[in-house]
Amino acid sequence: MAGLLDHIRRRIQLEGPMSVAEYMHLCLAHPEHGYYRNRDPFGEGGDFITAPEISQMFGELVGLWAVAVWESLGAPNPVQLVELGPGRGTLMSDALRAANQAPAFLDALKVNFIETSPILGETQAAALSEFGPSWHEDLTSLAAGPAIFIANEFFDALPIRQFERSAAGWQERLIGADSNGDLQFQLSPPQHTNPYIPSTLETLPGGAVFEINTAAQGMVGEMTSRIVGEGGAALIIDYGYVEGSNVDTLQAVKEHAYHNVLQAPGDADITAHVDFSAISMAALDGGAQIYGPVGQGNFLRSLGIRERAQQLSANASERQAADIGSALNRLTTPDSMGDLFKVMALTSSGGPMPPGFE
Repeated sequence: MAGLLDHIRRRIQLEGPMSVAEYMHLCLAHPEHGYYRNRDPFGEGGDFITAPEISQMFGELVGLWAVAVWESLGAPNPVQLVELGPGRGTLMSDALRAANQAPAFLDALKVNFIETSPILGETQAAALSEFGPSWHEDLTSLAAGPAIFIANEFFDALPIRQFERSAAGWQERLIGADSNGDLQFQLSPPQHTNPYIPSTLETLPGGAVFEINTAAQGMVGEMTSRIVGEGGAALIIDYGYVEGSNVDTLQAVKEHAYHNVLQAPGDADITAHVDFSAISMAALDGGAQIYGPVGQGNFLRSLGIRERAQQLSANASERQAADIGSALNRLTTPDSMGDLFKVMALTSSGGPMPPGFE
């Protein structure tokens, strides 16, 4: 988008090169030109497809997971059911349809969305109108009491900072502009001491990249404080790694294909792989009990996705049954989403193990 590109160029001209985190935030959340502020990016006609859009089975199993966790908490009434980054509301719609098996849960829950997109908010309102959802910019305005958090492909879109190892030491990757105004990556001056870089990484070779997502760690810390203080649980599903990858995972996607991160800012989705070890530490520091991460395939199979696929296929046409089988494979096989996507749960200490982590 020309408007956002011009804004970024002016910022760089006035203030100098910006961090990757600043650039990501502007591209995704600028009030006027941000990617998530002005479009519905989901589905075949958008830029990418998430698990809830692939199959109803995904949201249904998440809904049953929430019911089981609510029961393990003693069936509190009310309970805040909070989805972070709910997209079109597809996951929540499928989850609450499956939760019809537990009418008391539906009576107790208050549906909440953490959402910044006006366009997506309208779609969510139409899909979930019967449940009277509430919208929030962040967690601070949620009503008090036990809460169950669902975050599917939310943390990958939170802005990261990147540091690159060179012969001179660790240097932050920044975004500047050349003499033609084209955006380009460049490195900060070497930093002899850097509070973000663990001492264990000082021996990494040149070219290694360290990524840190303080926004994700902060959000996990807020959820943990709520869970430990008032009761509840969180389910985090995203693509990422358990141990440090030390490579550049920043990427952009447009029309279901990879896109140059620095071209047409605000017109493509920008994400980075989630560091599950870092968010685990943030949760542990807050006193949470951690389960996982486990692969999405193992998690969904543990919850019964194969059995659900068989149920759906029993009354389906040949074409529908083939689509169900294709969705099952896409969600669970290692060469698709089954291993790349990880699942983690957070609970307060001393509670029972939530489903899917046996």
